Amino acid sequence: MTADTNKQLVRDAFEAMGRSDIRPMVDLMTDDFAWIIEGQSRFSRSYEGKEAVKRDLLAPLFEAFATPYRFAIDELIAEGDRVVVRGRGEVRTKAGKDYNNSYCFVLRLEGGRMVELREYLDTALVERVFGAAG
Repeated sequence: MTADTNKQLVRDAFEAMGRSDIRPMVDLMTDDFAWIIEGQSRFSRSYEGKEAVKRDLLAPLFEAFATPYRFAIDELIAEGDRVVVRGRGEVRTKAGKDYNNSYCFVLRLEGGRMVELREYLDTALVERVFGAAG
């Protein structure tokens, strides 16, 4: 796949997520996909495998949301098999807290599918909203 093709695949998935539709993102993952969240927060670690990502990361997060999750892309950069997405997410939790974070995602694709996503975000905000790592 070309960098432009990879960029469009990622754009489509993130734009869907911006409408609170996570399905295109999940469909783009390979079965052995890895989602790595950098830093020191309750969610910071490597989630290995599509099923683990869905069960251990996405389900608990989306279950905590009281409003539809919104995501806006600020910038997309693609080179070779890498796509970088810089953007902002907005949601209110069931606990009544606003969770409006800024992100940088570095993705690696193979054959038009995501094999790895590395996420950089404000981990102090994660702790304020979701509690400290335990």
